[in-house]
Amino acid sequence: MAALRGAGAGKQTEACGVVVGNATSGPPRAVRGETHSLVLPQQQCKFFSLTETPEDYTIIVDEEGFLELPSSEHLSVADATWLALNVVSGGGSFSSSQPIGVTKIAKSVIAPLADQNISVFMLSTYQTDFILVRERDLPFVTHTLSSEFTILRVVNGEPVAADNLAITNGFVKPKMVQRPVIHPLSSPSNRFCVTSLDPDTLPTVATLLMDVMFYSSGVKDAMAASDDGGHIRFFSFSLIEGYISLVMDVQTQQRFPSNLLFTSASGELWKMVRIGGQPLGFDECGIVAQISEPLAAADIPAYYISTFKFDHALVPEENINSVVSALKVSQAEKH
Repeated sequence: MAALRGAGAGKQTEACGVVVGNATSGPPRAVRGETHSLVLPQQQCKFFSLTETPEDYTIIVDEEGFLELPSSEHLSVADATWLALNVVSGGGSFSSSQPIGVTKIAKSVIAPLADQNISVFMLSTYQTDFILVRERDLPFVTHTLSSEFTILRVVNGEPVAADNLAITNGFVKPKMVQRPVIHPLSSPSNRFCVTSLDPDTLPTVATLLMDVMFYSSGVKDAMAASDDGGHIRFFSFSLIEGYISLVMDVQTQQRFPSNLLFTSASGELWKMVRIGGQPLGFDECGIVAQISEPLAAADIPAYYISTFKFDHALVPEENINSVVSALKVSQAEKH
């Protein structure tokens, strides 16, 4: 596992090695500071996430889980192994934490990594927020964030100072890069909820989950996404270290027993901004920054879910019009 810990703010991040996959006809891309620390990976992290979009499914799974996946001509796997660094608040307990959100780490983490040409893959869940970075980029990540973070290692579940890592021996600081292409935006009509459920109740809804994820949406099509303003298929399920996270639209939520799902007291709903007019790939840097920086400037919270081909930001329903306007103004200024 790897972690970031905010000594003063009570924020912590953890990470594991994961593999990113994509399937077209079946289930198959992290860190914040005030005074902070970065903790390096340890073994036995349990990490599984599946996100359905109109085009395909994206799976993020730890290496142990990846070895259990059957080989398939329909399965595409991203190159390299990724480390999932997660940000948690609330004194360091994963179970009692709340997501810090992509906008809160925009300036301290996402923008610096984008400026140093480090590609990231984002996954927000009900409990926390993850930034995935390629394992081979970890020295660049730690070097880039060294002014904000102290490097730690997790030992027996506790973060301790990591001495003599020698990760900077022969290290050449990457050159600052110009921010890349501005990608088109769309906002489907769906209203989404971000929720969870007790893992003990999972058998109760297992059949329903299987139906929602694999049998309710028909054949995947690379051209399946609707035009701006239309309804799209989107469903995300994560089971990470025993904690479940679900992102679904309100129509899908109504299929679940209401007493099983955890929601906020306010019952807040979210609208989506979809990023990309064509598959984004894994090498371009600055895509998350393109969205998170304007939202951070406007102090608007967001969940962010990257998938194999496109990125998705969820913002409070009442903010969607101002968010789309702000993002388009920001894009125009960069042209």
